[in-house]
Amino acid sequence: MNETAAPRSRPAATLGLVLLGMLTLAMSMSGTTVALPDIGADLDASGAPLQWVITGYFLTASSFMLVAGSLADAFGRRRVYRVGALFFTAGLAMGATADGVLLLDAARVLAGLGAAGVMAGGGALLAGTFEGAARTRAFAALGTVGGIGLAAGPTLSGALVGALGWRAAFLVFAVVGAVLLGGTLFVAESRAAARPRLDAVGAVTFIAALGLLMTGVTQGPQNGWSHPLVLGAFGGGALLLVTFAVLQRRSAHPVLDLALVRDRRYLAWTLAGLTGAVGFAGALTYLPTYFQGVDGLSSGEAGTTMLLLTAPVLFLPLLGARLVNRGVPARLVIAVAMGLVAAGNAWLTVLTPGAGAGLLAGPLLTIGAGTGLANGIIDGQAMNAVAPGREGTAAGFLNTVRGGGQALMITVLGAGLLSLLQGRLGSGELAGRVASGHLDGPDHAYLAGEFTGAWHTVSWTIAGVMTVVGVTVVALLRTPRGERTPLPRRERLRKAAPTR
Repeated sequence: MNETAAPRSRPAATLGLVLLGMLTLAMSMSGTTVALPDIGADLDASGAPLQWVITGYFLTASSFMLVAGSLADAFGRRRVYRVGALFFTAGLAMGATADGVLLLDAARVLAGLGAAGVMAGGGALLAGTFEGAARTRAFAALGTVGGIGLAAGPTLSGALVGALGWRAAFLVFAVVGAVLLGGTLFVAESRAAARPRLDAVGAVTFIAALGLLMTGVTQGPQNGWSHPLVLGAFGGGALLLVTFAVLQRRSAHPVLDLALVRDRRYLAWTLAGLTGAVGFAGALTYLPTYFQGVDGLSSGEAGTTMLLLTAPVLFLPLLGARLVNRGVPARLVIAVAMGLVAAGNAWLTVLTPGAGAGLLAGPLLTIGAGTGLANGIIDGQAMNAVAPGREGTAAGFLNTVRGGGQALMITVLGAGLLSLLQGRLGSGELAGRVASGHLDGPDHAYLAGEFTGAWHTVSWTIAGVMTVVGVTVVALLRTPRGERTPLPRRERLRKAAPTR
């Protein structure tokens, strides 16, 4: 046996809890972006401090995802999920009562820590509970529910912000977090049979490395890219990443088993997880601010417009999984998906003040469609390449890359917009106000034009990055001549079983 589990495993209860967790995280993530202008106005914040409301959450979630996955295999997947739900709920409740942006940033960091436990624990619970086609369907459902959350988050939060204020959005999700905590009572515990020791030094090194890199990117526009603090953060982060890799090679119980990274197919699907992180998260995070600041939309109207981007993520994951289960090569599906995301971002350069839903429907729907197709197959295909007993670590690394990519992308895009605006406007303070959606005054048309120009540069850059990542993924998934395509894990185990 590679794993231990409670005698009464409840697959339906496990699936329901993990899906509810994904729904809550996705809605909370996309909903917070709509509330940013109101948060900035209420707490008198802009620029980097306001950006940390988003960045702090993603940074903590991505930094601790890998550690949470290792802890899930060692100490129990349900236990890690439960602790994550507790921190997530506490962070949201603390954020709802914050009276300053720094306290709100701290609350978002705590919520991100909880999100790491919910994501890594949930993915490991699914991988340990389901096999083969059932696993593909379970992870496809996870992608679908994530799409529902992304689609509904801006609309729900926009309505809450408009009617009750931005604090109400945090309180609603805190209540759902408490439901997640209670739901763990109905899920069976599972863990790897052998309990490895946690590489504490490696974990701290990895977390510190990501933290320094994110700090450098976030503070660059505010302090200047040549500022000693920014250069020191970049240099220290890079040095710690190299140190982490060395430690993992020498550790008997590494946080990241480098054998996973050396598996070409697992690495390819992990990189494919950047589809949503790079091609989708940036638009999801900052377009609502553009709509509110440039076009004067309310938070609710901006959230409704974002349905063009998020609605396809609701429907397409199940289609992607169905295509793969019916024999369409997963490599072909992911190539089409990543191509759509790249094309959609290039198409998004039609963005202009007052463009309206009609002009933006094409690019936003295209980005959403590609992201939805990818979400339906990435997790299941990645887990099929993982040996039993390593689901937690594998899920943790996959979500670390995906979450880290989101955090880095959101941070880089925010910093890029600030830097581009600062170069165009000649004022860091004015650039911060514009990037935060505050374009009031007689110069509104001029500021809106400069904001739009910055967005065009960012969109072309994202399209180029997505193209490079897509070509890399397809190349890694190519089966070398003379090598047979690997069977799904269930089929490998069945064929390896002794016959009587």
